[in-house]
Amino acid sequence: MNLLTITKNNFEEEVLKSTVPVLLDFWAEWCGPCRMLSPVIHEIAEGITDNTAKVGKVNVDEEPELSEAFKIVSIPTIVVMKNGKIASQAAGVRPKEAILKMLAQ
Repeated sequence: MNLLTITKNNFEEEVLKSTVPVLLDFWAEWCGPCRMLSPVIHEIAEGITDNTAKVGKVNVDEEPELSEAFKIVSIPTIVVMKNGKIASQAAGVRPKEAILKMLAQ
């Protein structure tokens, strides 16, 4: 699975209308912890080969409307969306296993 870049333009189609869970990584270029988490997010995206989930990144500097809609106050923040609703959310760097557990719940 390729890593998606989520914007306000594709949010409805890729996230809200998705028939599978969507893992969103809210991040920014200047954020050190975000850079630490990025390889883990890429690894998770590459590991999904059966279309059972989607993985997307939301740049908070480029998509302030989405950041505001999700009430993002610190980054990185991981959000799992299921059926167009927030299923789980966690701020800060998380190990791969913890993120996968969030996605599986």
